[in-house]
Amino acid sequence: VQLQASGGGVVQAGGSLRLSCAASGRTFSRFGMGWFRQAPGKERGFVAAIGWAGDRTSYADSVKDRFVISRDNAKNTMYLQITSLGPDDTAVYYCAIRRVPWGPPSARYSEYDSWGQGTQLTVSS
Repeated sequence: VQLQASGGGVVQAGGSLRLSCAASGRTFSRFGMGWFRQAPGKERGFVAAIGWAGDRTSYADSVKDRFVISRDNAKNTMYLQITSLGPDDTAVYYCAIRRVPWGPPSARYSEYDSWGQGTQLTVSS
């Protein structure tokens, strides 16, 4: 499977952005997906996850009021809508697909077996 993340850039604090993750090589609609991020000097951490059907989601506490994860199975694409950006959101954002089909959204890094290359989001003050 190949995952291609895009949509990052430099955004002013308080702004909004939408990240995309295009998938190929696996039956996308059968697998849960997730977004993780890694800030400079920090470990990669969970941001949001979505189940295979798109009707169940999970968020890290730090983003749940500002981020919305979604997917379009017809387009093999997942999205992350980000609002009210702050300096702490500066990071490389990675999309990932779960190893096992079906199942609920997961925040566990170990349950994902393929990762995109990451897209850089920088929030300027």
